[in-house]
Amino acid sequence: MRAVVYEGPRQVSVTTVPDARIERHTDVLVRVTTSNICGSDLHMYEGRTSFAPGRVLGHENLGEVVEIGDAVDRVKVGDMVCMPFNISCGFCANCERGLTAFCLTTNPEPGLAGAAYGYADMGPYNGGQAELLRVPYGDFNCLILPEDAHERQTDYVMLADVWPTGWHATMLACVQPGDTVVVYGAGPVGLMAAYSAVLRNASGVMVIDHHPDRLAKAEQIGAIAIDDSRSCPVEEVLELTQGMGADRGCECVGFQAHDPEGAERPNMTLNNLVKSVKFTGNISVVGLFVPHDPGGGDTLSKWGKVAIDYGTFWSKGQTMSTGQCNVKNYNRQLCALIHEAGARPSWIVSHELDLDDAPGAYQHFDAREQGWTKVVLHPTKAG
Repeated sequence: MRAVVYEGPRQVSVTTVPDARIERHTDVLVRVTTSNICGSDLHMYEGRTSFAPGRVLGHENLGEVVEIGDAVDRVKVGDMVCMPFNISCGFCANCERGLTAFCLTTNPEPGLAGAAYGYADMGPYNGGQAELLRVPYGDFNCLILPEDAHERQTDYVMLADVWPTGWHATMLACVQPGDTVVVYGAGPVGLMAAYSAVLRNASGVMVIDHHPDRLAKAEQIGAIAIDDSRSCPVEEVLELTQGMGADRGCECVGFQAHDPEGAERPNMTLNNLVKSVKFTGNISVVGLFVPHDPGGGDTLSKWGKVAIDYGTFWSKGQTMSTGQCNVKNYNRQLCALIHEAGARPSWIVSHELDLDDAPGAYQHFDAREQGWTKVVLHPTKAG
């Protein structure tokens, strides 16, 4: 099969690799028709992780079931399915509590919890930027999609990661109707967090970034765009909230946050959130932070550490919640919002491309070039 393979820092290729296949009786084999490039793929693309050359990328996947293992009961050949980026068993102590991002059985590496497709340190599983994808524990990990899935793949594929993660940000931040919400980062996850806050009836949503095209996307859903290259974002948020600060805040950037001048500052968004959110407010952190960063600019960064203004955080009595999204907690209800209520998460998509276009797409997306807000690949066509 053809697949997008990591070759080294800023080098991916589309090449032929052994076909994905059924390996266990509980597996499902999917012909991938839609697979997103995620912002977190760029950390591996840039060589900032331990992702090994030769591995297949892609953890936001949707497609058609073409084969099932003997023990698969619910999923049928021909179903259109979307897979959470989390690979989880469904029966361990964490999965039983809904913590599928921290499955205790699917990552064979000692001391680690949680697995994913085509992702560093999250198990040996290949990704879905390929013609075929093996889905372990298929009955548990496949979300069977409604009958309009063929026509609305760019909406439903967002259920694999980016929209549930944005929704997760608002859940961790305890967003309630009428709240004011500030979102740092207008990348795909930040835009999905803003969209989720709007759907949860926030009274005002402010989005901080310095990429004009991404801020324009935020304005399309009624969010207030704040360009941190033009003014101090903390001062802007305080002015918009009568000096009190936002009720809730969402960090959707992660350890590769850059200031408007282009310098990498891993702690920038965390500290700005502490300043931007009110006393006793809630902060969620869904932007990716890693335990080790070989490309970090200083000693702290190389060991996954950041300098947080903890004194201010403590004195303001704020609450911070973090962690990867447990996609299965949200994907079914978000699927219903698409199918029954007219939600359109595909509004963030800027490019739909063939698999062969992946190397160039990675290059453009990684450079944050104007207009490259979310890239969707189509490895095959549904039958």
